[in-house]
Amino acid sequence: MALGGMFRNAAAIYLHLVGPFRGKKSGASLARCLHQTLVMTKQLQARRLDGIDHNPWVEFVKLASEADVVNLGQGFPDFPPPDFAVEAFQHAISGDFMLNQYTKAFGYPPLTKILASFFGKLLGQDIDPLKNVLVTVGAYGALFTAFQALVDEGDEVIIIEPFFDCYEPMTLMAGGRPVFVSLKPSPNQDGELDSSSNWQLDPTELASKFTSRTKALILNTPNNPLGKVFSRAELELVASLCQQHDVVCITDEVYQWLVYDGCQHISIATLPGMWERTLTIGSAGKTFSATGWKVGWVLGPDSLLRHLRTVHQNSIFHCPTQGQAAVAQSFEREQLHFGQPSSYFVQLPQAVQRCRDHMMQSLKSVGLKPVVPQGSYFLITDISEFKSKMPNLPGAADEPYDRRFVKWMVKSKGLMAIPVSIFCSVPHQKLFDHYIRFCFMKDESTLQAMDKKLQKWKDELRP
Repeated sequence: MALGGMFRNAAAIYLHLVGPFRGKKSGASLARCLHQTLVMTKQLQARRLDGIDHNPWVEFVKLASEADVVNLGQGFPDFPPPDFAVEAFQHAISGDFMLNQYTKAFGYPPLTKILASFFGKLLGQDIDPLKNVLVTVGAYGALFTAFQALVDEGDEVIIIEPFFDCYEPMTLMAGGRPVFVSLKPSPNQDGELDSSSNWQLDPTELASKFTSRTKALILNTPNNPLGKVFSRAELELVASLCQQHDVVCITDEVYQWLVYDGCQHISIATLPGMWERTLTIGSAGKTFSATGWKVGWVLGPDSLLRHLRTVHQNSIFHCPTQGQAAVAQSFEREQLHFGQPSSYFVQLPQAVQRCRDHMMQSLKSVGLKPVVPQGSYFLITDISEFKSKMPNLPGAADEPYDRRFVKWMVKSKGLMAIPVSIFCSVPHQKLFDHYIRFCFMKDESTLQAMDKKLQKWKDELRP
């Protein structure tokens, strides 16, 4: 910088700080005012928020609220929970007046008891409701509590991408460093739709991500946004590396009941040697189609959960009692019907698979290429052909193509999806910017509204 420029900048700074106080007679008064100005210029937000303040969901949720847009982006059912769950919630509100008061900090006792009993059988563990179960504000709260309890400054967390988008900022807020490894599609036979089962980890690449600083690996099965259900062989690979490097596995299994085509969900905590190093996270919102209830849980060994309880008791302390009571009663009902045709966990995936198939068939009609999901609420579609035919969509040149495509689709076609690049690390977004995510966990009326939009789109494509 030129010397004259330095003096001009210095003068400007002086006038900015002192100018408002010129004419003050008291030097002490001037000093106090100057001190107040300096205090006001301090950074207000904590450094842990740097770089994560922008959330793309704000922008895309706003787009979804525009008139005459069919929202197939956000992951929530637009149909009611099962009757037995609604009745359980109504009973919790109108029944025992003490359900309006505090319950045990780490979970309403009937809920922790039924979770311990129900999942103890599934995981092959003798689960203590006081030591091995923590009830949280949704699975989101469970994830946040786990990261805050276990991840320290400089710790590395392995994240498999595409990933549920909160994993990265939660790692950063805890002071950790996210380390990414990508699922990669393998070639499928010509003429067949791609399947989420074809997206796999490279064992050598995955192994290379583990270092002496690796503290945790976050696993999401079934995966959001891809819908992949990890096979036993894939889980055994992850388990062996976690044990070899003494790494905790945080497994997000909120969609465990939503698997299709006879696919089997396997909890990694059931593999030999993994219960002792695994936190298994679940969600009543996804389990009973009641995402607004925000009741989640973490299951795991006391050696891990005791640290989560410390975070929990010093942050939210306690989750709403009535929602917990309703979830407890719903699980008690399901325990009686488990594995039978009358079970909601049997009926729900059958109904949702029909919605999935309906959506895939409709999307194909306009040239979108769905990747067949094995589970979850979601499917992704390949938009490569549009990228080659419509390369110059409106938007910033450095904005990923899938984000520009979604904005174009909302404005011109009245259909809302979510760009898959937001579920990826910045360096890898180009690998995924030709995919968009749709949610098929929707009512028949919503799917019919989608069909009308797609039929109009199809008509416009005709020569």
